[in-house]
Amino acid sequence: MIQTLFTSSVSACFELEGSSPYYSETEYTVKLDGNELFSSDKNVFSLFGLKPGREYTLEANGESLVFKTLSESCAVNVKAFGATGDGSTDDTISIQAAINCLPKDGRLYFPEGTYLTSPLSLKSHITLELSENAVLLGSTDTKKYPMIPGFATDIETGEEVHFGTWEGNAVPMHQSLIFAEYAEDIKIVGRGTIDGNAQNSEWWINVKERKTARPRLLFFNRCTGITVHGITAQNSASWQLHPYFSKNLAFLDLAVNAPKDSPNTDALDPEACDGVYIIGCRFSVGDDCIAIKSGKIELGRKFKQPADHHTIRNCIMQFGHGAVTLGSEMAGGVKNLTVEKCIFNSTDRGLRIKTRRGRGKDAVIDGVLFENIKMDGVLTPIVINMWYNCCDPDRFSEYNTTREKLPVDDRTPYLGKFAFRNMECKNCHVAACYCDGLPEMPIDEISVENISFTYDPNAKEGVPAMKNNAVKMSRAGMYFDNVRKLTVKNVNIEGCVGDELIVNNVEEFETV
Repeated sequence: MIQTLFTSSVSACFELEGSSPYYSETEYTVKLDGNELFSSDKNVFSLFGLKPGREYTLEANGESLVFKTLSESCAVNVKAFGATGDGSTDDTISIQAAINCLPKDGRLYFPEGTYLTSPLSLKSHITLELSENAVLLGSTDTKKYPMIPGFATDIETGEEVHFGTWEGNAVPMHQSLIFAEYAEDIKIVGRGTIDGNAQNSEWWINVKERKTARPRLLFFNRCTGITVHGITAQNSASWQLHPYFSKNLAFLDLAVNAPKDSPNTDALDPEACDGVYIIGCRFSVGDDCIAIKSGKIELGRKFKQPADHHTIRNCIMQFGHGAVTLGSEMAGGVKNLTVEKCIFNSTDRGLRIKTRRGRGKDAVIDGVLFENIKMDGVLTPIVINMWYNCCDPDRFSEYNTTREKLPVDDRTPYLGKFAFRNMECKNCHVAACYCDGLPEMPIDEISVENISFTYDPNAKEGVPAMKNNAVKMSRAGMYFDNVRKLTVKNVNIEGCVGDELIVNNVEEFETV
């Protein structure tokens, strides 16, 4: 069966419903109105260069469907506003003028070329279309990225109006290359590229010494109805795609790239967002591929906005620290996450949950399902860590290091139900699974079912989770500590050194 995921005025995205992660079970041919276009072996595919407001008949994998593109008010070429696309002329003013002039439901078209630009601000109800071989190239001049305050004070009411952010706090940041705040109904589509060009700038140098947070590649603050479809995003100064306190978001058939050693270049970090669909994407970056966040303690306490209703499907992640990470900035909580039919290759971890004492009582992670996942070369496939020790000033404090049972208070986070089903994990290195809860707040429930783990014969040694007093491991089995209810069914572990299953401080334990 084929389903339509998205249509714009000039593009459409489709998904085959099958059981095979990311790749289809057989190669198929795509036809449009009876004309053969291309062959594909992926579950998600896209069409570009369509005509607005037109009905089409699609055929693929022996099935057909009828779909219609959206209507639009107008379509204009960015070169009509003076943009050159020659790769050396600064096209910022021309592009921004074109965006400013677009009417509601208008489309700005970028033909083939390289458009050198500083940050661009988007507005509601527009579409940007990047044609194949069109590149929006970020300026290497860091002075051209204005400072955005974390918040400004309303001069009439005294209330905070939030604008900038970094790692879960409302702090100043440099304006991102593609930037939208308090906007709605924005579409960025096409087979072109948005390139932050950070590898040729100073953004990746002495990153910890910067007083103002580095820009993202695409940043959406308190926006609604954003779709990014088909483009390649790469080489951001920091996180590539960062929607923030936004809702109804779709990231479809994207490629997101950065060098393996580039700092903080997460591919996609939805923070305190509601309703996020990440489908058919390909990630290869220097940090986490997907990191789902909801702010640190001040933002979590103030807004109580969890990351809710996220779906990740038919994606491929490789070379990141974590394929799918939750936290560590998750003081607002993470709820209702489904990850299915994905491939994780050579990431440090598959699922990576990062939390610790101090994240607060609103830091609730619950309703997490991983199903039909294939992993190859992942150091540790499953990590649930309530002792994360990175980033915060008090990470080495007695409060965050003692294994003694402390009183439960407003600073104590909570981890709820986690289910892992139908997974194949080949060539593991450090451990098969590592889940470590708090003695005063055990992980509520973990279910592991129909999973196979095998190890790389030349497995690397490493720590399965970033925490204080971590012990290095290699080819370790499944480790659980401080879990209320644990179910392990039909799990096969081959090549483990030592005990296959280590269970400590588990109240209810069932294994088959």
